[in-house]
Amino acid sequence: MTANNQRAATPNLKGLNDDEALRTILEGTAIETGKGFFSALVQNLARALDTYGAWVTEYLEGPRRLRALAFWLGGQWVENYECTIDGTPCEVVITGARLVHYPDRVIELYPNEPSIQSIGVASYLGVPLLGLDGKVLGHLAVLDRRPMPESPRNMALFHIFAARAAAELQRMRAEAQVREREEKLGRLVDSAMDAIMELDHNLMVTRVNRATQKVFNCSDQRIMGQRFVQFLSEDGAEKLERLIRELDARPEGQQYLWIPGGLRAVCPDGHGFSAEATLSRFEMQSETYYTLILRNINDRLEAEQRIHALTAETEYLKEEIKAEHNFEEILGRSPALSRVLDEVQQVAGTDATVLITGETGTGKELIARAIHAASGRSSKPFVKVNCAALPASLIESELFGHEKGAFTGATLKREGRFALADTGTIFLDEIGELPVDLQAKLLRILQEGEFETVGSSLTRKVDVRVLAATNCDLLQAVREGRFREDLFYRLHVFPLHLPPLRERREDIPMLAAAFTQKFAQKVGKKLQPLSSESLYKLKSYPWPGNVRELENVIERAVITAHDGHLNLTRALPDFAPEGLSGKSSAPVAKAADDPIRIRTAQEMEELEKSNLKFALDAAGWRVSGVGGAAERLGMNPSTLNSRMRALGLQRPRT
Repeated sequence: MTANNQRAATPNLKGLNDDEALRTILEGTAIETGKGFFSALVQNLARALDTYGAWVTEYLEGPRRLRALAFWLGGQWVENYECTIDGTPCEVVITGARLVHYPDRVIELYPNEPSIQSIGVASYLGVPLLGLDGKVLGHLAVLDRRPMPESPRNMALFHIFAARAAAELQRMRAEAQVREREEKLGRLVDSAMDAIMELDHNLMVTRVNRATQKVFNCSDQRIMGQRFVQFLSEDGAEKLERLIRELDARPEGQQYLWIPGGLRAVCPDGHGFSAEATLSRFEMQSETYYTLILRNINDRLEAEQRIHALTAETEYLKEEIKAEHNFEEILGRSPALSRVLDEVQQVAGTDATVLITGETGTGKELIARAIHAASGRSSKPFVKVNCAALPASLIESELFGHEKGAFTGATLKREGRFALADTGTIFLDEIGELPVDLQAKLLRILQEGEFETVGSSLTRKVDVRVLAATNCDLLQAVREGRFREDLFYRLHVFPLHLPPLRERREDIPMLAAAFTQKFAQKVGKKLQPLSSESLYKLKSYPWPGNVRELENVIERAVITAHDGHLNLTRALPDFAPEGLSGKSSAPVAKAADDPIRIRTAQEMEELEKSNLKFALDAAGWRVSGVGGAAERLGMNPSTLNSRMRALGLQRPRT
C-alpha cells in the first residue's frame, strides 16, 4: 500500500472532538495484534497529532538499542530500523523512564545525531513503555519538522496511544515467553528416552513424545486417538485401570505413583516388552488427564543377564588366577615324570578327551592346564569344575546353567560352566563323584556336543574339550554300578597316569628348593640351602599326600625356621624309616601284604648310606669338630658313629 493510499484509508482526526478522535483510534487498532497493531497505532498517532512521523520500538537492554516494531515517516514505512540510544532524545526517555517533550530546536540540542540532521527534525515527544514491574520494555515517539507546542488534548491522546502500545508489547512478551517455555518443554519431552503419553479421562491417547514411536515400533498415528489399554496385556490393562481409580481417590498434591512391577506392553506388530512405569494425574479446564511414562527394560534385562554371565566368567577366571597351584612350573627330571610330559605333548595338539588319574596331590590339575596351554584352544577359556565340591542339588545348574524361575531361588538366568567354556576347555576334577543321573547329560555332550539348561527345552550346542581327573578306580565304580560304563570309555580316550612322589624321589630336592624360595620370599626370610640331612629326611618320608603335602611341609618348615635353617623336625610328621628309630607314622605291613613298603625301606637305607658317605667324603672322613661330617649333617657325632656302624660304613684305605 502506498503512502497516499494509507493516508486516504486512515481518517483525518485533526478536526474531530476528543470523544470522536478517541473512538476512531480504538476502532482503528482494536481488531489488530502484533505487527498489524503497531502499524495501525503509529499511523493513527501521526494523524491524530498531525506530525511528520511516529514510531514504536522495543528496547534491547544489553546493547542499549531500539528496534522499530513500526515506523511511519513522511507518509512511508521505514522497514527494519534499528539504532543505538546513545546521544539521542530517546536516551533521556529510556534511562530516565519518563516522558520527554522538545517542542522546538531539537536539531540544535543534538547536532551530532545524523538521523535528526537528515530528516530536519524540529520537535520531539517520547514516552517509555513500561512493564508491570516498572521495567522499560520499549518506547513510543512522534517527531515533526515543525514546532510541537504542548497541547493538553495531544498529550492525552499520546498517553492513550502509549498505554495501548505498552499493553500490546507486554502481551507479545508474555506470549513469546509462553512459546519459549512450550518449546523448551516440548524439546525436553521429545529428548527423553522413555515413552511419555498423555491420556484423557477415557484413557484415549491425546499426546505422545518422539520416543513413544521408537518404544512401540510404530508411527504416532497408530497410537494417537486410541484407547491405551489395547497396547497392554490383559493383566497390564486391569492393573492400569485399578491404579487410575486409586489415583483419582488421592488428595491433590499426591496424585502420582510408581507402578510396582511395571506393565507388560504390546506393540501394534504384536511384539511385547516389559516396562517400568509411572503414572500421574492433572486437571486442565475442568478436564482430567493422566501422564504415563514407560521405559522398555527388555534391553536392560538382557544386558543385565549378559553382565551377569560375564561377571560369573570373570569370577571364575579370578579364582583361577588367584588359586595357588602346586608350583609355577612342572618341576622334575625323573623318568616317571618325563614319560608323563611326553604324553602331554603328544595329546595336547588334539581335541581328544583325556582322563588323568593319580593319587591326591600329584598335580592332576596342573597337567590339565599344561594340556590346555599347549593346545590350539590356549587363548580360549579354561574352566575348572570340582565335582566333589558342588552340592548334589546344584551341580546340574552349575554345569549346564538354569533359566529364571527354574527352581526356588533362581531369580535370574545363569550360564553354566559348559556354556562359559564354549570353544575352550573344561576340566572336570573328581569326575568319579558326579551323580549317576547327570552322567547321561555329560555323555550326551561328549557324543553330540549339546545339552539343555535347567528349566528350558531349548537345545544348546557347545564346542568344548573335556579333560577329566580322578583319584579313584573308575573301573571298580563301573563294576559297582556307581559309574556308567559307556561314559567311562568316552572319557578313557587318552588315559594319563601321574606317578606318586615316592616313585620319583629324584625330583624332591628340586621341588623342595623351589617351595623354600617361594615361601621364604613370601614371609621375608633369608634361608640357607637345604642340608644333606634335610634332603635325607625329605627323601626318606613316604609322602602319602604327594607334592601337595611336600609343599605344606616346606611352608611349615619356613615359618618355623631358626637362624636361617629350615625346621623340618617341627614340620615333618612323626615318621622315620624302619631301622632308624623304630617309629613309624603308619603300621608296618607284612612283606607278603605290602612288598612296596619293603622295597621302599630298602631304598631309604641306601639313600641314608649314600648321604652319610657323601658328607664323610666331603669332611675327609672327620666325624666331629668344625667342618666335620656330623656338623655338615646337623647330627650328634655319637649318633653319626652309631649309624656308620649300623650301615657298615668304614673309612677307605689310602
